[in-house]
Amino acid sequence: MRMYDIIIKKRDGKELTTEEINFFIEEYTKGTIPDYQVSALMMAIYFQKMNKRETVDLTKAMVNSGDTIDLSKIEGIKVDKHSTGGVGDTTTLILAPLVAAAGVPVAKMSGRGLGHTGGTIDKLESFEGFCTNLPIEQFIENVNNIKISLGGQTGNLTPADKKLYALRDVTATVDNLSLIASSIMSKKISSGAEAIVLDVKTGSGAFMKDLDSSFNLAREMVDIGIGMNKDTIAVITDMDQPLGFAVGNILEVKEAIDTLNGNGPDDLTELCLTLGSHMLVLGKKAKDTQEGRNILQNIISSKKGIDKLKEWIHMQGGDEKLVDNPDLFPTPKFVTAISSSCEGYVNRIHADSIGMASLVLGAGRETKESPIDLSVGIVLHKKIGDFVKKGEKIATIYANDSYKQTQATAMIINAYDMIKEKVYKKPLIKGIVTKNDSIRY
Repeated sequence: MRMYDIIIKKRDGKELTTEEINFFIEEYTKGTIPDYQVSALMMAIYFQKMNKRETVDLTKAMVNSGDTIDLSKIEGIKVDKHSTGGVGDTTTLILAPLVAAAGVPVAKMSGRGLGHTGGTIDKLESFEGFCTNLPIEQFIENVNNIKISLGGQTGNLTPADKKLYALRDVTATVDNLSLIASSIMSKKISSGAEAIVLDVKTGSGAFMKDLDSSFNLAREMVDIGIGMNKDTIAVITDMDQPLGFAVGNILEVKEAIDTLNGNGPDDLTELCLTLGSHMLVLGKKAKDTQEGRNILQNIISSKKGIDKLKEWIHMQGGDEKLVDNPDLFPTPKFVTAISSSCEGYVNRIHADSIGMASLVLGAGRETKESPIDLSVGIVLHKKIGDFVKKGEKIATIYANDSYKQTQATAMIINAYDMIKEKVYKKPLIKGIVTKNDSIRY
């Protein structure tokens, strides 16, 4: 078998066999196929696309290119959640303890953030002492004991995906549904989940900017999950403005604590109840999403969710006292309000601009090696549909550098579009994709 022939075949729009896909992934991972040939194949796939069977086979090959995590010693159905990424998306810190408190085991592998804010690990490390570098035996024991544990991704999960993504990133071949979906799903499947709930964002702060593209990506990922015998559903959710009010690591942790205490923002609470209810159904702890929602609401009102968060933090070496006393988290030097220069209704908040402002402040990483400042970020006070008086506060900036604060302030002001006419709030949940249906709300 020759890579040259595989490139020609896909260039001409023909279907690659399972054996051909396995060959190029296996040999590229070994280093016997050069980057320039794989670049040519990625460009051919970009233009000619892959069908459902090819996409599933590509995902399987990437899963098999490295280690997989065996979670069979964990009791119960392991349900994972994945978000395609957004601004202010701190759902894992809320969902994981809620779902675990309902009896569904949460055995989650996460990474550090690259972009406007840190990842789930960065946020959890806001709790001094929190450790994600757990031996697999300890990880599994934690889940069996308290139904929840979170670890850092091992170095040899889906090595083929790491090589392919780095290559696609510099050859303008990232934006292909099969390649995006297989990249995401290979990591989820190699992490050992039996069922997967996908939160596919759509809008200005999302990877997919329009609704059609978001539904198409959701369908591609659900088909991969089903094709690999994993119960999989996708919920399409709005990201035309940041989720919740907080953007920044410690600020998002505080908002997660508020939400578990029943005092969180409406949109963040609604998203967690929606995703969590599907996780409970897939985990066989609820017969339908309404029952799942009722269970989660009771967990919040009874404080079992916040208690589970404290138990989780303690089990992994963190200071759980911060949950009851969030004011003890480190605070930055500068806390400054931004006021509106005009009156009107918020018509739009450019979520990507808010995300970039938080990156400028130091809440995220431009490269994997960039340091991150856990204490900085932004808290919004007005969202789409809210009326704003002239001089009223629209946001607060938390900063440790006055120059960065000035830069971020300008970006936040420019991110707000306001008009005189009344603006109605957008629905958060746009639709759902299951094995057999794609439903738009």
